[in-house]
Amino acid sequence: MTNLDRRPEVTPCRSTAGAGAVAEFHEPRAVPLGGVRGMKVDRVLPQRALPTVGAWCFLDQFGPERVEMKVLPHPHTGLQTVTWPLAGEIRHRDSVGSDVLVRPGQLNLMTAGRGVSHSEFSVREEAETPLLHALQLWVALPDDALGIEPAFEQHTDLPHHRSGGVDATVLMGSLGDAVSPATTHTPLLGAELAVAAGAEAVLPLRSDFEHAVLVIDGEVAVDGVPVGAGPLLYLGTGRTELGITATADARALLLGGEPFPGELVMWWNFVGRGHDEIAAARADWESGTRFGEVDGHDGQRIPAPVLPGVRLTPRRRR
Repeated sequence: MTNLDRRPEVTPCRSTAGAGAVAEFHEPRAVPLGGVRGMKVDRVLPQRALPTVGAWCFLDQFGPERVEMKVLPHPHTGLQTVTWPLAGEIRHRDSVGSDVLVRPGQLNLMTAGRGVSHSEFSVREEAETPLLHALQLWVALPDDALGIEPAFEQHTDLPHHRSGGVDATVLMGSLGDAVSPATTHTPLLGAELAVAAGAEAVLPLRSDFEHAVLVIDGEVAVDGVPVGAGPLLYLGTGRTELGITATADARALLLGGEPFPGELVMWWNFVGRGHDEIAAARADWESGTRFGEVDGHDGQRIPAPVLPGVRLTPRRRR
C-alpha cells in the first residue's frame, strides 16, 4: 500500500518520551486514493497531535469493500511497510525480486532502507469484484538503518499469546513469551487481538513503551474505557499491563514501542530526517535511479508529486 495523495501533507514528528499513562482518542480521517479506483481509506496515523506510536508512523485501514486495487510501482525510503490482510488477496511485486500473494493471517514485511519500489494489485479469481480489508502500517527506521539494503520477508506462521479469552497474534516484536520472527530495528510491538465474547484478559506490557489500541470490529473495554471501531485509543507510557474485556466477539490491533528518539519528516512515501533527504529521494525516483525496477509493468509507475514551495522542517506534537 502506498500514500497516493497527489498533494501529500508534510508530517514532521518528534518524540514524546515521558508523557506517562493517558487515555486519548484520536479520530481517523477519510482519505480518497485517486490511484485506486473508488477506494477510500481511514488514515489513523499520522496525525498532527499524534504522528507516531513508538516507531509506528503510518496506519491505514481500508475496507471491507468490494473494490479493485491497482497500485503501480512506487518508491519508499527510511521505513518498513507492514501489510496485514484481513480479507482478500493482494499480489506484491518489488524491486528486490519478490512476487508473492499477500493473504489473511500472513505478515508481509518490506524494508525500504536506502530505497525500494513495489506494486500491489488485488487478485480476482471470480467475476465478482473481490472483497478487500486490510491494515497497512509503516515503521520508521532508526538512523543506523537508513542506508541498509532493501529486503522483503513473508511470515506465514506467527506466534500467539493467549489470556482470558484474548488470542493475540504477534506480528512484530514480542508480547509475553510470544516473539515474532519478523525483523525489527527498534523495540516495538504489533499484535492483532481476537477477543471472544465474555473475555476478561490482562496483557503484559513494557512500561517503557507507549501503546495504542485500534478496534477493527466490535467493541471492547480497555482498562475500563469503552472503545468501538474507528478511533485510535492512545495509552501513553508507564503501563505494565492492559485489561481487555468484551461482551461480544471483537477484533483489535495493539501497537507499542519505545518513543522514537529522533526527528522524522514524512512526505509522500518517504520517511527522512530533513528536507534535503526527501528532495533527493524524490529526484532519484523521477530520474529512474536508486529504486530499481518492478517486473511486469512495462515501465509504468506512479510519478512523484511536486514538493511544496517551502522547506520541510520537523515540528513538535501539539
